[in-house]
Amino acid sequence: MYTLAFDTTVNFCSVALFENNKMIDSYVKEMNFGQAEALIPAISQILESRKLTFKDLKLLVVCTGPGSFTGVRSSVAAARAFGLACPQTTICGVSAFDAYAAELAPDELADINAILIETKREDYYIQYYDRHLNKTEPPTTAYRDDIIQTLSGKKVTLSGDGTERFLNRPSGLSLHAVKMPLNPPIDKLGLIGINKYQSKTTDFPKPLYLKAPDVCVK
Repeated sequence: MYTLAFDTTVNFCSVALFENNKMIDSYVKEMNFGQAEALIPAISQILESRKLTFKDLKLLVVCTGPGSFTGVRSSVAAARAFGLACPQTTICGVSAFDAYAAELAPDELADINAILIETKREDYYIQYYDRHLNKTEPPTTAYRDDIIQTLSGKKVTLSGDGTERFLNRPSGLSLHAVKMPLNPPIDKLGLIGINKYQSKTTDFPKPLYLKAPDVCVK
């Protein structure tokens, strides 16, 4: 079974091809803009290098955010378009929160595992998980002081691309482990989608918007 996973929700364009549960090819490139334009050529290059077409794909996994409003919309729109063109291919959405959380090793897990995603504003996108990586509450946005208040007095693991900015100043938190990935791990994103497919719990991709777009009249 061939699976394709991709993500353009942050300052990266990431694509990965899986055969069964093994990643066999990938493309990951950092870029400040143009991820949507780079996505289709990257997908075509990977498929052509393996002598595959979209008809060979059983599953398509896309990151649903949160992240850049345009990046999230581009990824999800592309996945839905592929689904219309290839109805035999299952389309599955996976959040960036789940991809970051899946990268935590068993010895890195704490009683509370907070995934912080950059908003490029003063606040953060945040999702809390317990020691078994079950979500303890819905994802939301929060400011630094509110996050510290929530986590104060508890053993905490932090991860996500917002972690570095969060820890630029002393937090006073009891930290069990800290990870500072730059983007959602595309290998974990794909494997989560494959597990959902195998357990028949795939989610049709819907953008995970936690805030309205930040727009104004010039």
